[in-house]
Amino acid sequence: MNIVLKSSRELEKMHRSGLIVWDVLNGLREMVKPGVSTLDLEQFAERRTAELKARPAFKGYLSYPCVLCTSVNQEVVHGIPSAARKLREGDIVSIDFGVEFEGYFGDAAVTLPVGTIKPELEKLLRVTRESLDRAIGQVRAGNRLSDISAAVQQWVEQNGFSVVREFVGHGIGTKMHEEPQLPNYGEPGHGPRLQEGMVLAIEPMVNAGSPAVRVLDDKWTAVTADGSCSAHFEHTVAVTSNGPWILTRPRETSGPSW
Repeated sequence: MNIVLKSSRELEKMHRSGLIVWDVLNGLREMVKPGVSTLDLEQFAERRTAELKARPAFKGYLSYPCVLCTSVNQEVVHGIPSAARKLREGDIVSIDFGVEFEGYFGDAAVTLPVGTIKPELEKLLRVTRESLDRAIGQVRAGNRLSDISAAVQQWVEQNGFSVVREFVGHGIGTKMHEEPQLPNYGEPGHGPRLQEGMVLAIEPMVNAGSPAVRVLDDKWTAVTADGSCSAHFEHTVAVTSNGPWILTRPRETSGPSW
């Protein structure tokens, strides 16, 4: 397994990419409301990314057609933005976004409520975000990779939800996807030891029902097999001598990851 460690200078470059991701996702958070289409979100993200002189990471990747992945309700990941998909009161929408800036990538995702959502969906979003927080808490030199995975699975299942198996987090740097792969499930104490300079895109994908998913005929959109809702939160996180550094948000930000 070829895990590329980043220097402190490289981490600063990745942080600059990460701040562009943060900027765009925060702009999208302000936009999400009933009546807005997922194509409206896409067009904003494409425009803002160009203003910030970055390159969208997803568009053209394995022929993916858009800048954003916008996954609504039972869509887990890789939902394709569309003028026909208008957000409705009570929906949830997961927005996944990445950029490349000056040779380095940043990648993050957030699931947002559309207007007022049911309490069980509020819990799904809260638990998924908390599982990311707990995973980030394991990003310390000397820990094992699967300590991160186990932190997600334990919290999700303890709260009555399930972890998607087919899609995983990943290393990230000068490529969008680098080694290692990072599942959101598993026993602690396995896999490579975390070292300073490792950078991971940690991204719990959590279903309200069963963990099973299927991919639609568009060959991209993954949905829950049972039609239950799904949430997705992600940050790009570096292992440092001072513990985890969330590269996809400002340094001065504290508290929960999202």
